[in-house]
This record gives sequence, C-alpha cells and structure tokens, in this order.
Amino acid sequence: MMQFNFFLKLLKESFRDLIPIVLVILFFQLAIIQAVPEGWVSTAIGLVIVGVGLAIFLQGLEIGIFPVGEGLARDFAKSGWTTWILIFAFLIGFGTTIAEPALAVIADKAASISSGRIDATMLRLVVAGSVGFAILLGVFRIIKGHPIHYYIIVGYLLVVGVTFFAPKEIIGLAYDLGGVTTSTVTVPLVAALGIGLASTIKGRNPVIDGFGLIAFASLTPMIFVQVYGIAVYSLVDAKEVADVVVQAAISSPTDITVEGIISGILSVVKDVAPILAIILFFQYGVLKKKIHNLKTVFLGFGLVILGLYAFILGLELGLFSLGETMAYQLTQGDSVFVIYAFAFAIGFSTTMAEPALMAIAKKAKEISDGKINDFALRLFVALGVAIGIALGAFRIVDGGQIHYYIIVGYLIVIILTFLAPKYIIPIAYDSGGVTTSTVTVPLVAALGIGLATNIAGRSPLIDGFGLIAFASLFPMITVMVYGILTEKLGVKSDTEIEAANILRDNLIDAENMDLATVNIDGSDRRHSLPMDFCAVVIIVPVDKKVDAIQAANKAGASGVTVLRADGMGLGKMNNYYRTSFEANDSLLLFLLPSGMVNGVIKAIIHSLHITTTGKGIAFSFPLTHMKGISLTRHDIFQNRKDHKKDINSKDGDSTPDEFISPEKEEDATTTATQSS
Repeated sequence: MMQFNFFLKLLKESFRDLIPIVLVILFFQLAIIQAVPEGWVSTAIGLVIVGVGLAIFLQGLEIGIFPVGEGLARDFAKSGWTTWILIFAFLIGFGTTIAEPALAVIADKAASISSGRIDATMLRLVVAGSVGFAILLGVFRIIKGHPIHYYIIVGYLLVVGVTFFAPKEIIGLAYDLGGVTTSTVTVPLVAALGIGLASTIKGRNPVIDGFGLIAFASLTPMIFVQVYGIAVYSLVDAKEVADVVVQAAISSPTDITVEGIISGILSVVKDVAPILAIILFFQYGVLKKKIHNLKTVFLGFGLVILGLYAFILGLELGLFSLGETMAYQLTQGDSVFVIYAFAFAIGFSTTMAEPALMAIAKKAKEISDGKINDFALRLFVALGVAIGIALGAFRIVDGGQIHYYIIVGYLIVIILTFLAPKYIIPIAYDSGGVTTSTVTVPLVAALGIGLATNIAGRSPLIDGFGLIAFASLFPMITVMVYGILTEKLGVKSDTEIEAANILRDNLIDAENMDLATVNIDGSDRRHSLPMDFCAVVIIVPVDKKVDAIQAANKAGASGVTVLRADGMGLGKMNNYYRTSFEANDSLLLFLLPSGMVNGVIKAIIHSLHITTTGKGIAFSFPLTHMKGISLTRHDIFQNRKDHKKDINSKDGDSTPDEFISPEKEEDATTTATQSS
C-alpha cells in the first residue's frame, strides 16, 4: 500500500510537470501558427502515456537503481579496493554510453558530415571511452577529495584550446556529443555511485563531493571527439559517399502495434542490460556479496524498463511529430523573434519534464537536508536551458561561430565558480549534463536543423548542430546564481529550521537546576534545555596531546581544557601505561552533549592507538547542573533527536541482546582503557 501511495504521488507530480509543454504547444499552435494540429487526439493520448511512464520510471529508480548503486559504492569504499572501484567506474561509463540510441543516430550522421572520414562505429567507441574515462576521473577525485572546479577549469581550457585546431565540421558535433552521452538511465546510476562513495569515505561531503561525475561525462567527449576529428581530417582522405539529407523532418505519429511494443521494449532492455550485467558481475564476481532484496531490485529494473518505454512511446505517439512540424513552420515565418520565443519556451517546458533532472533534484534535496529545493532547482535549470537554446537559435540566425559563444559562457562559469557556495558547484556542473536527454534532444535538434536548413547561407551540417551544447552550458550559470541567491536570502536547511523552532520554544530559565543553560553559537543568547552532558577525560603523554585534540575536533568537539598531569607508576600495576617512576602527561577535559561522547572517544583511541600499541587512558562520566557551556544549533538539534530515540527505546523498541564483538565494545558510552 505504501508503494502504491508513493506511485500515486509520483503520478500526480508527473502530470503537473507536463502542463508547461502542453501550454507552450497550444499557445504557439493556436495563437501563432493559427491552425489546429492534425492528430491532436493521438498527441493527447501520448501525453497521458508519458505521464504514467514517467511515474513508473521514477518509482523503479527509487527501489532498484538508486539502492543498488549506493550499496555498491559503499561496499567498494569499505573494501578499500581503489583499483576495482576505478575499473567499475570506467565500465559503467563505457557500457551505458556505447548502447545509447541517440549516440548511434548522431554517429551515423557524423559519417556523412565528414565525407566518410569518420567511421560511425569508431566515433561511438571514442565517445564511450571518453565517458568511461570521465567517470573514472570523477571517482578518483572523490577518493582523493580534490575540489571539482580545478578539474572542470582545466577541462574547459582543453576544450577551448583544441577547438582552434579542430575542423569546422567537427566543432558543433563535438559540443553536442557532450550533452547526449548522459542518458536517462545512466544519470541516476552515476549519481548514486558518486553520492554513495562520498557518503561512505571519511571526510567527504555527499553534497560537495558526491555530485560532479555527470559534469565530467559531459566535458570529456568534447575533447576526445575534437582530437579524433583532427586526426582523421589530417590522415584520412575524403571518400565518395552517398549524401545523407539532413533537414527538418516532419515525422508522422507512431502507430501502436504488438510488434512495435515488443521491439520497443527489447530496445530499452538492450540499453539497460549492460548496466545490469556490470552491476551483477561486480556484486557477485568481485565483492562476492549477495544483493539484499534481490526480487525488489529486479522489480525496480523492470519498472525502469517499462516506464522508460512508455515514456518514449508517449513522446513518439504524437509529441515529437508535433514539435518537429512546429519547428519547421516557425522557420517559414517572417519574424525571427517568434523563433527565439519558441526556442525559449520549448527549452523551458521540456526541461521541467526531464526525468533525469527530476531524479537528480530529488537526490540533491535529500542529501542537502532540504536547503536545496528540488522544484526551485529544476526551475533554474529549465531557465538556463531556455536561455541557452534561445541564444543558440540567435547564433544560427546571425551566423556567428559557435566557439566564441562557448568561450564566453565558460568564462562566466569560471567566475561564478569562485563566487557561488561550495555545495552548489558540483550540482551546477552536473545540471549541464542531465538537461539534454530523452525529452529535450529531439525537439531541440529538430529546431536547430530546421533553422539551418531554411536560412540562406547556413549549412545544416555545420550550423545545425550546437543547440544542445548551449542547452548544456547555461544551466551551470543559472544554478550557481540560484546558490548565490539562497545564501543571500538566508535559506536554511530542515535541521536549521527545526533547531530554530526548538530554541524559540525554550526561554531562559537559568535558576532551574533540572535544565542545562547554554549559549547559542558562541553569542550572548542563552537558552535552558533538558539536555544530558558528560565529561570526557583523556590522559595521554605530552607529545600526543595535539594529535588527541585534533582527532576530537574532527569528531565534533569544539573546545577542550588542557591540564598538566604529573603521575607515577606504583609498581606491579601492569595494566597501567606508566612504566617509569614519574611521567609527564596531559589531561584533556571535554564537556560534551551525551550523544557526542561515543564519536569523540572512538576518534581519539583510533588516532592514538590507545587500545593496541599506543599509550593513554580514555573514560567519561555523566554531569549534572550544566550551566554556561556554548553549543551550536546543530548540536542542540542532534541532541534532541538522540533524546527522542532513547525515549522510544525505553518504551519497548529495544532489540534483543546479541554477541558483542571487540569492535562493538569500543563504541560503549563509557570507555576506560589501559595498555601496558
């Protein structure tokens, strides 16, 4: 029942997101073109199928792809097998890209553009290899903890540098290939891999480090394809090949037949099968670990296949043909501003309905603790795509060179990178890759080729490509602007909002001895709260003092009292670490909320190896009548959550006794350890 209710919620959201597309098409068809579209019944049925398919697809992601991808990432991170993680990353990128249908279509067109110099199969291998390398490089960045913008800036410089040496027939194609390689299925799995790794590796932030893999996958094909183009145009002679007519085709709506349904589902299975094969190989062959809830996972993959097929079928049933017809009709008009308006509107509406963007936006909201609003993020991404496609349409009409526009766009992205908050930068980079997928590419490609075909002096083979590159670039700019605005407006996360509500409801009552009185965020604001505190005492040799303090600080301790501790061994106390008659030690006193004690003690004993080869003592004891300590809002909120858990446990939610291993024993709230 819970899954069914979740599906109904997704279904409602899907139809809500399709409304902009319907409104745009109705407005331009009735008000501008002033004609009732043929086959409008088929188009309406197609939209219904799109909405249902989208909901099924998203539910499949939630129960199938996301859990498996994150589970694999966690297992790899815990195993410490860096080489296997990198191999897995490469194969996921390569395997999902080589089967991408949009890539196969563009590769066939590229063969004709180059007069036979470029081989379609070789181009697909180059692009798939570049995406595999991109995912590998992105995973390596997460493992090492390097800031993403350094990689992206170097990538931009390489793209621009290679552009000046690449043949003009290749530039627009290479830029577009950077957008079409991240498919609807690839994006969620790659995002799950990055977020899973960043959530598991100590010291990594899933918001700052988890995103960014898609940005790499969008960037490297631009470089690899241009280098490949330089090579073939320098070394391979042109051949006499049959001309491939590239124009604004007006396709007819797809008829639903049994053979067509079977063929369509098999086509989607072919796209998803490499992903499933890679996952099963690494799960069972490398990690040698069973997948929990295997039936649910396969059900999720089945829903993804069914939902994606229904989604594509609904589009082909009438929406694609209608969009292509409108693009062709608008290019026959007298006003170029109508073309720009249509480009803006269709870019905005198709992006709002993009399933890959929905999946990424939901994940961004989840791991940012609500600070990133999923609908607002999609709104800014759609705005970026709309601006990009409108500007790209202007470039075709004006006849300008694409790389000048792209260079200026990259410069703006680099400048904003140093101004935007850190948490939004990887998400902004990824936004450029997720916007050009199942919905956007066909309509945008039809518009670009239609413009270049019908405007005098433009070549559809050279000028018709490039709109997808604009659609990939400008969302990076608008999303970083969104991040800057959220900081300026003081948007808070769910934790910060709830913490503020907790503090608002607890006035100062310093004379009440049953309550702890604390300062908030180091200011003069004081609140009395029902909180439990403990004193953590660490006695270590003087030369280990700094190491212990640093370990405690990483675990959340914000202050410490350091005392000199002179002591002596009193003979035959073999469990005590002092072996000399006198010892010069440091006593570290931490006053902490009870919920932080485990983490701080564990961090210190691991850092100083107290329980194995190191020297020192760690223990804690409860405190009462705490007055005057300073805490952050986050500490107070976390303590309140821990307090609720304790109450639930006392009410009967406790688990049966189990064998306590030596590793679990170290997690005890009060730890007193000695080593000789």
